[in-house]
Amino acid sequence: MLGARRARQRTRFVAFIARQLDEIAPGTVRVAVAPLTINNRPRTWVELIDASDRVVSTAADQCRAAFGLLSRAFPDADWSRPRVYDARTGRLILDEPTTPAELGNTMPEADQ
Repeated sequence: MLGARRARQRTRFVAFIARQLDEIAPGTVRVAVAPLTINNRPRTWVELIDASDRVVSTAADQCRAAFGLLSRAFPDADWSRPRVYDARTGRLILDEPTTPAELGNTMPEADQ
């Protein structure tokens, strides 16, 4: 019973965040967030991305609203590291670069 209740709550949460992101910038299905430093000042880069991997918006007000929504939804997340939120799955994952070997490129020259 408890597992079913949590699953329903999770489903409602994922749908709520997806609706909110779509209101902020229609078509948004992913939000990429990356910390950066400009002129020795910390900043946060946010991109709103659609289902075709195209950037929907980098407008400051929309990006600020999306980041605010996610930071409230995931208060324990370490936002000092790059993250990607997928509104279709409700997963917030660490977005770190990978090496060619991790991508499955096993050609000998890739190891040199």
